[in-house]
Amino acid sequence: MASISRSGSAHWEGGGKDGTGHVSTQSGVLKEAPYGFNARFGDGRGTNPEELIAAAHAGCFTMALAFQLAGANLTATRMDTSAKVGMDQVEGGWKIARVALTLKAKVPGCDDATFQKLAATAKANCPVSKVLNAEITLEAVLES
Repeated sequence: MASISRSGSAHWEGGGKDGTGHVSTQSGVLKEAPYGFNARFGDGRGTNPEELIAAAHAGCFTMALAFQLAGANLTATRMDTSAKVGMDQVEGGWKIARVALTLKAKVPGCDDATFQKLAATAKANCPVSKVLNAEITLEAVLES
């Protein structure tokens, strides 16, 4: 059985509200990207775990859909996906409760029923969808 491993890291100094940190990825695409309380719970500068999860989910789902389309002998000329992560305050802290995926795609030769079926399969089976304990919705629009 094949196995893949990827890594990321975080550094933090200070308290929860007044501290600051940075995150990095193995690939170096993110290198010491700043994050902190204001970037996570307000509109402060820097990144936060939820937007990184949103970007990862959008990317994972879109790539999964490209493979689903290829399996149906279809190729998208364009797919644009956004993911909006929603958190709710629960007893003991916060929980990622939902992710809303929104997709607009152009796939020559594909009818909407096929597109919706393949998009739903990609949503259910992309690795990021599988790891999230959240409600995941999908609005998929096939453009002509």
